[in-house]
Amino acid sequence: MKPAILAFAIVLAAGSAAAQDINVRFDNPSLRILENYTLGPQDTARNVVVIFGDANIQGHVDEDVVVILGRADIGATAVIDGSLAVIGGTVTVADGARVQRDVVAIGQLHAPPAFAPGGQQVVIGTLGIDERLRGIVPWLTRGLLLGRPIVPDLRWVWIVAAAFFLLNLLFSLVLDTPVRACATTLRATPMSAFLVGLLVLLLAGPLCLLLAISVIGIAVIPFLLCALVLAAIIGRVGFARWIGMSVVHETEPPSRGQALRSFVLGSALMCASYMVPILGFIVWALAGVFGLGAAAIAFFAAYRRENPKRPKPTPAPAPPTVPAPPVAVPVGDPAAETPLNAVAAASDAPAYDPGGIPENDRPPTTVRGNSILSFSHATFFERLAAFALDVVLIAILAQIVRLDRLFGEWSPDGNLLLVALVYHIAFWTWKQTTVGGIICQLRVIRIDGAPLRFAEAFIRGLSGIFSLVFAGIGFLWILRDPERQAWHDRIAGTFVVNVPRNWPI
Repeated sequence: MKPAILAFAIVLAAGSAAAQDINVRFDNPSLRILENYTLGPQDTARNVVVIFGDANIQGHVDEDVVVILGRADIGATAVIDGSLAVIGGTVTVADGARVQRDVVAIGQLHAPPAFAPGGQQVVIGTLGIDERLRGIVPWLTRGLLLGRPIVPDLRWVWIVAAAFFLLNLLFSLVLDTPVRACATTLRATPMSAFLVGLLVLLLAGPLCLLLAISVIGIAVIPFLLCALVLAAIIGRVGFARWIGMSVVHETEPPSRGQALRSFVLGSALMCASYMVPILGFIVWALAGVFGLGAAAIAFFAAYRRENPKRPKPTPAPAPPTVPAPPVAVPVGDPAAETPLNAVAAASDAPAYDPGGIPENDRPPTTVRGNSILSFSHATFFERLAAFALDVVLIAILAQIVRLDRLFGEWSPDGNLLLVALVYHIAFWTWKQTTVGGIICQLRVIRIDGAPLRFAEAFIRGLSGIFSLVFAGIGFLWILRDPERQAWHDRIAGTFVVNVPRNWPI
């Protein structure tokens, strides 16, 4: 079996050197991965391939020797009938060693002046990077493969951990307000922060793709990525502080000293968990998701504080009604007396309709306050019918708006997704519904009864993808939700309500 990584590395080395082809046949090879290999002076091997290890060749090799991210020591009694290739390592050749074909080293080569291989000798220096790469091998074997970021007996790992701790400490001291907001959010709504963090991770890639497709949005992508990195760092610092304040509670309001104590205590606990196999990477991943979600929630809360909603005008109180004075009726006047049955008949008579238009056909009166909230929420099957109508219309639009004519190769699925997203966001912002919603008499409103703005429509459209990717569970959530809200409704803060047939569009 020929591993793809070996073939790629060998071809890269040979192509860079413009040398003869290195033919590594894997017929009974001496293959070592994450292990050293030694060939004695009296021993013979067909091929020698060592990955993440060192090779000490003293005997006879019928074909080639390949070492990747390791050291190759070629002794004085070594005879290699093929080629010697070392990628990301150091080659040490003793006086008297023979290589019948090429010597290719991407790293360093230490050989006596009289050493001359049978083919070409090519060395591509790496300025000592190969030695640094070899230092990562113990972390890969005893850290990454065991599921822990910190290997206790590796000194350079602790140097990196200390650098990250100082960086996080700087963020904690300088950006105390956003860090406190993230920690408070995690303490109040941890599950919401977790779900929002997953949503941000899922939508970051599609959002960058949409911005790249729009061409104009390419300039926004670097700022978006920088914002995500900054939010991730602040969120992780807030996560560490949340862990610390869960162990030792802070007073209200907390002081800088208490904030520093919580951060140091939380960072110490996280660092200790990073050394435990499997648990280390679980805590590392959860810290990223929780922190990113808390940073996003804290950002939107701060945005609402800076841009509060306009207060609704309160209607003027109606003037008090003055009762009419009583009319004196002469006693015994037969014309002024009204029989009791006439009074009852008059009370049962329908009210006078000046237009003569039935009540059901009259146009609705002007909506005041939050009266639209009194309408019933749409059921799952009503929303499914409207969605099916929209899908038919979107499929037609996707065939008309062919992005592959503008941007080259483009998959039909990607074209359909982009058209659907733009269609829903545009119609929700413009008419608070879609064509399917108009036919099925549905409207999308905010939880306070106000119409959707572009920001809410954009968030609802992107989070609709989140509801769809999990096998549609986000949409099926309507069946069990008491308010008949899907996941994207809860994220965007919206309701879908039934409106009368004559409701204005």
